[in-house]
Amino acid sequence: MTINITLPDGSKRDYPKGSTAMDVAKSISEGLARNVLAAKINGEVWDLSRAIENDADLQLLKWDDKEGKSTFWHSSAHLMAEAIQELYPTAKFTIGPPIDNGFYYDVDFNGEGFGADDLQKLETKMLELAKKDSAFLRASVSKKDAADYYSKIGNEYKLELVNDLTDGEITFYTQGGFYDLCKGPHIPHTGHIKAIKVMSLAGAYWRGDEKNKQLTRIYAITFPKKSELDAYLLMMEEAKKRDHRKLGKELEIFTFDDEVGPGLPLWLPNGGAIIEALETFAKKTENEAGYVRVKSPHIAKEALYIRSGHLPYYAESMFPPMELDGEKYYLKAMNCPHHHKIFGATPKSYRDLPLRFAEYGTCYRYEQSGELFGLMRVRSMQMNDAHIYCTEEQFESEFRGVNDLYLKYFKVFGIDKYIMRFSTHDPAKLGQKYIDMPEKWIKTEDMVRKVLINSGINFIEVPDEAAFYGPKIDVQVYSAIGREFTLATNQVDFAQAERFDLSFTNDKNEKERPLIIHRAPLSTHERLIGFLLEHYAGVLPLWLSPKQLNILPISEKYHEYSQKVLNLLKKYDIRGLVDERAEKTGKKIRDAEIRKTPYMLIVGEKEEAEGTVSVRKHGGEDLGSMKTEDFIEHILNQIKKETE
Repeated sequence: MTINITLPDGSKRDYPKGSTAMDVAKSISEGLARNVLAAKINGEVWDLSRAIENDADLQLLKWDDKEGKSTFWHSSAHLMAEAIQELYPTAKFTIGPPIDNGFYYDVDFNGEGFGADDLQKLETKMLELAKKDSAFLRASVSKKDAADYYSKIGNEYKLELVNDLTDGEITFYTQGGFYDLCKGPHIPHTGHIKAIKVMSLAGAYWRGDEKNKQLTRIYAITFPKKSELDAYLLMMEEAKKRDHRKLGKELEIFTFDDEVGPGLPLWLPNGGAIIEALETFAKKTENEAGYVRVKSPHIAKEALYIRSGHLPYYAESMFPPMELDGEKYYLKAMNCPHHHKIFGATPKSYRDLPLRFAEYGTCYRYEQSGELFGLMRVRSMQMNDAHIYCTEEQFESEFRGVNDLYLKYFKVFGIDKYIMRFSTHDPAKLGQKYIDMPEKWIKTEDMVRKVLINSGINFIEVPDEAAFYGPKIDVQVYSAIGREFTLATNQVDFAQAERFDLSFTNDKNEKERPLIIHRAPLSTHERLIGFLLEHYAGVLPLWLSPKQLNILPISEKYHEYSQKVLNLLKKYDIRGLVDERAEKTGKKIRDAEIRKTPYMLIVGEKEEAEGTVSVRKHGGEDLGSMKTEDFIEHILNQIKKETE
């Protein structure tokens, strides 16, 4: 009996039933077979050695494929565990997943010491084991046998995982001397792993719960070629220089304080200036696009979030409720229900639509302490939020308009590489992870897909990652050194209009539900500024720089003239300061360079007499002497050019 295999190019081939993806690869070319790492069978990633029993769509995954890398790093985590097992026989293993760059393993070393000095020893052992070309072998195991195994070896962590599983869905993998619970998939053998770097250590609570034991988390990354590891390490060195946490401290942009609380950033004056510039720019752009501004409170009754459906779906990401006058109040985790209440506060006609509500609303989300990371993962965030209420006929132009807004912002921020992830639902999870409205899901996903295709947008479709109330687009952007960030979102909401009884009167004088688009093209101030600091290596464009210039008087005699120049500049909303320190001009210039200040205006006797300034740009370019009015025109033209 044969099965029909459909390849990504649409071609079809027949193979004996029970053939594997590796058999398919070998039938195409031996070179492909040597490089293929896993296979996607009907959208699910499999081991190359698993038998295919029915007709299937098949994609062979290599290192350049995202799922290929993920499988490679998942297998590398098992290799790390095998190495730890040999070096520390009493260690207990928990989980070891792939992440965006590499993988980690959380380990209970059971009293055995393991520190930074042991990383090189672990790396050496991993390389030694990788050279054995040990095959990854999959086997189904009964729940009883799996529980008995972990009870026997005394691993309470894996036993807890087994108890959460159902008999018949449990698989173990073996490679070399390591045997472990794992769903898979894995690469064919360890020999594919040619280059290894064990990166760092961290603490992590079992299952992210601070009440549980703290484990040792070991981060590492692997590659199929040493040259790729070398290139990655060079990029990481550059990334260290660009780390927004380091730059944020050096440039006095933000800080965190234990008495305020983890994940709650404090914006220093320089950070406040950046936020003000971003908001001014966004408000101007949104005003031109027909948005109107609204404001909502920071807290609301529990009933609001039950009505919206965020409770109980989203409860783990919200701060615990406050009790007041017999009512429960929650800190606002999202602006959506508040905006729906604003829409519903007054009657609406089809003539009022589309209606676009925008707000820089502060939201609060309870991120686990182990997930907090600088400005990228915080508990307090100022969100560039908006909700568009429109008719079905208006949907395509409105959704496309949001995407066009993204592209405008990308141009302004110099983001050349991006991809939009179109996240759809899983029909099997309706009523659990997703609102149980199957016809609405199919219809709105088709509408979004049509807009993306018609717009020529670079996108990929990702199943089972939608919001609980509708399909969404998450925008992945890449910084100047290739680091990937999730920056913006564009979501469709077909459930909230009904939940909040929102309606408008159509042209037939009938009540109709609006469609709702939720968009945040500039993400949050926190995430966006963190990204921009790394993207620009701290050298922000002129319009965003907290201090656009420093005026450097060569002696105290010229302080008064310097202040006169600064006051004139302020009338044009140009941000700067007068450096009145009793330091030499060279020292003042060096300090301004370190602060990455775009312009330095040097003033002395000649400049005061002629009403001029001597202009120097960050990086050392000397623009010479300019009339103050001419410099103002110069700087305003540059700001205009940067934001167009």
